[in-house]
Amino acid sequence: MKIMLAQIAPRVGDITGNVGLILDAANQAENASCDLIVFPELAVTGYPPEDLLFRPSFMQLVAFAVDEIIAASGNCAVVFGAPRGDGNGLRNSAFIAQRGSLLGVYDKQILPNYGVFDELRYFTSGDGDSAVFDVDGWRVGIGICEDLWDDSLAEKHAGLAVDVWLNLNASPFHIDKQREREQLMSSRAKRFAAPVVYVNPVGGQDEVVFDGGSHVMDGAGELLLRAPLFEAAMPIVNLDQVGQFSIVGVSSSIAQIHDALVLGVRDYVRRNGCETVVIGLSGGIDSAVTAAIAVEALGAKNVLGVLLPSKFSSDHSVSDAEALVKRLGIERVTLPILGLTAATEAVLADIFAAWGMSEPDVTEENIQARSRGMLLMAISNKSGRMLLTTGNKSEMAVGYATLYGDMAGGFSVLKDVYKTDVFALAKYMNREQEIIPQNTIDKPPSAELRPDQKDSDSLPDYDKLDAILKATIEGRLSVDEIAVQGFDRDEVKRVVAMLHTAEYKRRQSPPGVKITRRAFGRDRRYPITHAFREV
Repeated sequence: MKIMLAQIAPRVGDITGNVGLILDAANQAENASCDLIVFPELAVTGYPPEDLLFRPSFMQLVAFAVDEIIAASGNCAVVFGAPRGDGNGLRNSAFIAQRGSLLGVYDKQILPNYGVFDELRYFTSGDGDSAVFDVDGWRVGIGICEDLWDDSLAEKHAGLAVDVWLNLNASPFHIDKQREREQLMSSRAKRFAAPVVYVNPVGGQDEVVFDGGSHVMDGAGELLLRAPLFEAAMPIVNLDQVGQFSIVGVSSSIAQIHDALVLGVRDYVRRNGCETVVIGLSGGIDSAVTAAIAVEALGAKNVLGVLLPSKFSSDHSVSDAEALVKRLGIERVTLPILGLTAATEAVLADIFAAWGMSEPDVTEENIQARSRGMLLMAISNKSGRMLLTTGNKSEMAVGYATLYGDMAGGFSVLKDVYKTDVFALAKYMNREQEIIPQNTIDKPPSAELRPDQKDSDSLPDYDKLDAILKATIEGRLSVDEIAVQGFDRDEVKRVVAMLHTAEYKRRQSPPGVKITRRAFGRDRRYPITHAFREV
């Protein structure tokens, strides 16, 4: 059996465009004399369509699209995902079509309801009466994403006689996810004693990035084929040819993070009707890495860097930002904020004095950050450029960011990237030539909102901070469990308290690319107002 894996990039809600992708790929498979072509989960709508599924007009278009794909099918059988209503609710379904007719429908049985997944809100579970279909004499088993991850259902399916098992997916990226997928698919292929074909889409959808990585395991659990990560592809596997291998390599963890950020930025900006972005450049590592990612995603001509020096900005910060601009080849403007902050402070001076609160504190620091945010948003409004924010996950975790200041913007590139990984990204991006100025990497991080300020004045060193944050966020460990790993208990307690206190800020932050298992937002959902404190 000759099978094409259609690793396409559907767009949520673009039913016409998605049908075009499906029909074009099906035509390629037909011309290549394939017996079957497999598309991702919900390929017709894109994933996740969320509450679009509740719109009758949306579902009507979906039904028309399914009929169109079925009618256009040829000798090559087409297996594709789409939602369908059956009178008892909505189903997350896989349709099998050939020679203009519908051969069968499989409804997803295991509906995930964790992390970024919310399928119980929308779908009714399939009854599982039929998971094996006849395609020109081949016994083809079908599952949809989570169906193959569920041990009990997989064990039930292991008793079925099949020639090949197909799994349609919408599996989001997190670091080293591909290894997890392939380990599971290998074990399933051994248990089924049949080849397993795993198809996954590519592309960014809000916070989520789909990284592709479609692959095929033979009946002994050995990898036969792996499609590239982070790009569309149409690889073909012939199950009759013993010893056939087509395996694209998997890059390092930091390279995967880089590629996910580039793809996430490109699709979020362009799919929301923008072509150009604006970024505030401080001379620090976060804004430098953000700008470099944006240039890779969108091209240098579409990135504007804005220098916003204050009276506390060091000479090296300005020179480092200027060096970055030159190396990236982007347009740059400089807007000093001294006059704006002075005018704001003057307006507030009398009322602060009347309250006996004239001594400068974090208020004046935040005025500087908010002055920058106002200018950047003005440029965004006037020019139509999307403002990319530059804060990282470490800062967002402990609230080391200013609402309506450095948090203002349309998309947060590094929102799920810890500070230590930002440094690793900079070094990775400099692997062939120096793009991020070395001084930007080497100098102590600083917000430069007061004289001689350093991040370490307010926070533990980032190596220590990130280790504590990963333990409590990703590992869900208690204060005591983290402390016994060698950390000062009072410091751990302070970091965890800062994490909880900053929830109100994170709720008001722009979306950003998810790269870890527990990104802020859908993966990690905590109340803003609560009385629980770890002691």
